[in-house]
Amino acid sequence: MNAAWLTDIHLNFLKHDQLEEFLLLVSEETVDCFFVSGDIGEADKIIDYLKHAESVLKRPIYFVLGNHDYYEGSIKGTRSMVADLVKNSENLIWLNAVDSVSLSTHTVLIGHDSWADGRFGDFYRSSVELNDFYLIDELKTRDRTLRLSAIQELANEAAEHFRRVLPLAVKKHNRIIVLTHVPPFKEATWHEGQISGDDWLPFFSCKVVGNVLKNFMEKHPMIEMTVLCGHTHSFGQCEVLPNLKVVTGRAEYGAPQIQRILDII
Repeated sequence: MNAAWLTDIHLNFLKHDQLEEFLLLVSEETVDCFFVSGDIGEADKIIDYLKHAESVLKRPIYFVLGNHDYYEGSIKGTRSMVADLVKNSENLIWLNAVDSVSLSTHTVLIGHDSWADGRFGDFYRSSVELNDFYLIDELKTRDRTLRLSAIQELANEAAEHFRRVLPLAVKKHNRIIVLTHVPPFKEATWHEGQISGDDWLPFFSCKVVGNVLKNFMEKHPMIEMTVLCGHTHSFGQCEVLPNLKVVTGRAEYGAPQIQRILDII
C-alpha cells in the first residue's frame, strides 16, 4: 500500500475555490490513505475541514492536530469535538485516540499531536512571542513560568502516550511510522535550511517525546522507525540513530502541498 503525507496545510488561508481545488488535487492521487501531521485549520472550522476532507478523499485519513488547530478556542474543547467526530467516522482516524494502526504485515502507525516543551534552547531569554499564548485559552498568560508549565504538561501527555503504545506497536511489526506535529529532536527543527537557534528551539521541538522515542529504539535495534513531523514549515531530514530517522515537512501559508508519497512495506 502507499500513503500521501501532508502537513501544515492551514486550510483557513484558502478561499473556497482554492480549498475545493486543493482537495480535488489530493483526491486524484492513487494512494490508499492519507497522513496529516497537524495544522489543518483553526478551532472554529476544524470539524468542517475534517468532514469536508473525508467527503472528498473517501479513503482513511490518519491525522494529528497542531497548535494552530486550537487557535481561537481551547485545547480541551477542540479535542472533545474531534473525539466525538471520529467516533462516528469510518475514515477519520485521530491518532491521539487509538493505540496503533496496522498498515501492513511489517508496518504500524502511531501518533500524537505533541507540543513544543521549552526544554531545548533558552526559553526564558527567548524573544519569541507565539500566537499560542494569545489565541489558545489554556495558554493565555504573560507569565513565562506559567507558560512553560502549561506547554510541558501538554508535552508530557504526548510522551506518556508514546511510552504506552510503543511496546504494543512492535508486538507484531518491525517498522514504525510516527506521525506528530512538533519535531521531537533538535536536529529535526529545520528552518530555511538550518537547525533552529536558541530563540526558536523552545517552541519548535519536544524533547520529552524525543527522549521516549530514542530510548525505545536504542533498546530495539532490529526495529526501524520513521518520524513524520511539521511545525517549522521547512523541509529537512536527520538520522538520530541508525534505526531512527526523522523527516520534517515544508509548508507555506496559502499554498498547501503533498509532502511525499510513501510506500508502505
